[in-house]
Amino acid sequence: MKMPGHAPEPFVLTDAMLRRLDMPGPRYTSYPTADRFVEAFGAAEYRQALRQRAEGAVVGGAPPLSIYVHIPFCESLCYYCACNKVITRHHERARPYLDDMRTEIALHVAELGPAQGVSQLHFGGGSPTFLSDAELDELMALLRRSFRVAAGAEIGIEVDPRTASPERLGHLAALGFNRISFGVQDFDPAVQQAVHRVQPFEMVRDLVVAARARGFGSINTDLIYGLPKQTPESFARTVAQVSELRPDRIALYSYAHLPQRFKPQRRILTVDLPHPEKRIRMLESAIAGFLAHGYVYIGMDHFALPDDALAVAKRQGRLHRNFQGYSTQPECDLIGLGVSSIGRVGATYSQNAKTLQEYHDALALGEFPVVRGLALTRDDLVRRAIIMALMCQGRVEFESIDLAHLVRMREAFAPEFERLRPLEEMGLVEVGDEAIQVTPLGWYFVRAVAMVFDRHLQASQVRERFSRII
Repeated sequence: MKMPGHAPEPFVLTDAMLRRLDMPGPRYTSYPTADRFVEAFGAAEYRQALRQRAEGAVVGGAPPLSIYVHIPFCESLCYYCACNKVITRHHERARPYLDDMRTEIALHVAELGPAQGVSQLHFGGGSPTFLSDAELDELMALLRRSFRVAAGAEIGIEVDPRTASPERLGHLAALGFNRISFGVQDFDPAVQQAVHRVQPFEMVRDLVVAARARGFGSINTDLIYGLPKQTPESFARTVAQVSELRPDRIALYSYAHLPQRFKPQRRILTVDLPHPEKRIRMLESAIAGFLAHGYVYIGMDHFALPDDALAVAKRQGRLHRNFQGYSTQPECDLIGLGVSSIGRVGATYSQNAKTLQEYHDALALGEFPVVRGLALTRDDLVRRAIIMALMCQGRVEFESIDLAHLVRMREAFAPEFERLRPLEEMGLVEVGDEAIQVTPLGWYFVRAVAMVFDRHLQASQVRERFSRII
């Protein structure tokens, strides 16, 4: 296979290699991954992390914040969905939720101080467009009063095309949103019926045109392969249709069928799911299709047009990764607002309560709704640096790890280097005297390389909670 960004040659992978790679694995939006969070880290520990950030800001200044706002409400259930959501057509349920969120924001301001700089703001869900225009106005005004949103900040929102219109997109743009993501998943009518998400191509096309006309700086579309009723031929048509829309970015996810964990997925018939070899064909043809249409492969399921900020960051070695995926911005503290939101402050991770009632009860007592999290150990920090270097740059320089973390990487991770050998024999990675280099072919399976350095995963071997690598 040639370097990403050029038309690919066929994957040089044998059936045995594909069987070895067709396994569940984390997406590494963090390390350690969220399944490792513990209840021993709660509201008190989170408050302490915020205070340490505030104290550090007094001494030497603090980096800007990233803020994630979770709106859990959806009008309709998508059977594949694994997100934290509340299905309801009663829009009045948003009112008490916004009141709770106001309290949560005030708690953060009390600990961090007013006018904290914000360089990234993202609304996710659920469906953020479940909120009315007036409610979005209110929430954005509150955030701007509570934090100092920097000029040129990335302000993004996830949009369910079924809940939007060109006029609504104009309102979002007026509020300052400059990045928008449309949930597409698949354009085939049979697949849409099977997952209970019917939205014709023309609906999405009109919204993409409207978003472009209203000046959104980046338009993203989400796709999923491995859904019920999908075939390599039908998904190839979806890939062609998405390429016709010419979004700036494309996220291509592998469907994780985990009905034992996510109740809505029990409505999907296992017999309707494509066989593994067809999933592989879908992935291969989708990669080939997007590259042939001029997209650059960013890494792990993400594509972008060559002049998009992500593609530029990839070329310049400035790619980063956080809980929202690949980013152009350096690592910064993340404040998660809303039910189930995940945050990162200093060397800690935290997650809010997953139910509306638990979330409300904590805030009613004047406490942060954090119910689990993690304080990273020295070993976690070293491994996070290695995994993120693999995921973002496809290369780990031994000297940089040694100097930054006061270790001798070749000695400290000798067992991991042994586990890299089969991947090296498969042509996915090259281990030299000075660095680990992911090959052009290995870049498409970089999760498998990163998993080698995941101590928690290697120790437990419990992987069924994750999506499959291919």
